[in-house]
Amino acid sequence: MSCAAPDQNLPAAAAPGATLIEGTVSISGEPVGGAYVRLHDATGEFTAEVVASTSGRFRFYAAPGTWEVRVLSPRGNARQEVTAEVGVTTTELVLG
Repeated sequence: MSCAAPDQNLPAAAAPGATLIEGTVSISGEPVGGAYVRLHDATGEFTAEVVASTSGRFRFYAAPGTWEVRVLSPRGNARQEVTAEVGVTTTELVLG
């Protein structure tokens, strides 16, 4: 048995009342798999980390509010503020 984040390629489904932040990581229009995607709260505190799937997808279950999503990859880094609401909030991070 292993302990790991859920498969990031599966379709997103938020349970009633749940908040889900999902998105993709890309560079020059191509997905970036294997990037480390981190979730930070409104104060900048690290909250969670997942590895983007081979198709560049990621997801976090979070509380409604303001979050910052950060991406770390040998191909570049990115960060984006996200305001998550109940349901699914989608974002795209483009590496620069």
